[in-house]
Amino acid sequence: MSDAHVSLAEARKRLEELTDRPGRLAETLDVDDLSYRTGIPAATVATLLAGGSVPETGLGERVRQRLDFVRETRRRPDGKRYSLDELARIAGTSRQWLSEWRTSGLPSLEHADRIRRHFDLPAGFLTADDAEALHAALQPVLRELEAKTDPLAPLRTPGFYRLARRAPHMSPRKLQALAEWAEMVTERNSPGDDDL
Repeated sequence: MSDAHVSLAEARKRLEELTDRPGRLAETLDVDDLSYRTGIPAATVATLLAGGSVPETGLGERVRQRLDFVRETRRRPDGKRYSLDELARIAGTSRQWLSEWRTSGLPSLEHADRIRRHFDLPAGFLTADDAEALHAALQPVLRELEAKTDPLAPLRTPGFYRLARRAPHMSPRKLQALAEWAEMVTERNSPGDDDL
């Protein structure tokens, strides 16, 4: 099992604990949103959330699938699909070269990154394998659920620990400011908050 599959299994297990829905994450989480954010078909997302396995695809095939996925799911402001000419302009290349990518599935890093940035896609969107992409997309969901169940979780960060270790050397005024900041963070992330 690859590292990405192990990491996904760990995230899935933690999400099942937090939602109290073992084996039913596909019913609990927004599969369509996870599909949209990862470029993975919704059926594949549901299978991976259930702990199933999917056939591995090669890098070239993944890039082709994700590029086609972007064309189908990201629309121009007028609601129409981007043409290959428009995608080529976005990528900073020619339509002929873009067509070659779709055949070989291997764009240059620079051109792929231009497409990624234009559509505000996460790093690795075009190239990450399914387990890796889904694991990355589940991280904000996991953090949100953990913050709801443990309001002190935002304080358990390396940065906060560094600040706390300096506390014995802080002035009373700085200690008060640190305490107020900690209180503000925990109040903002209390379980009843609606803005999470």
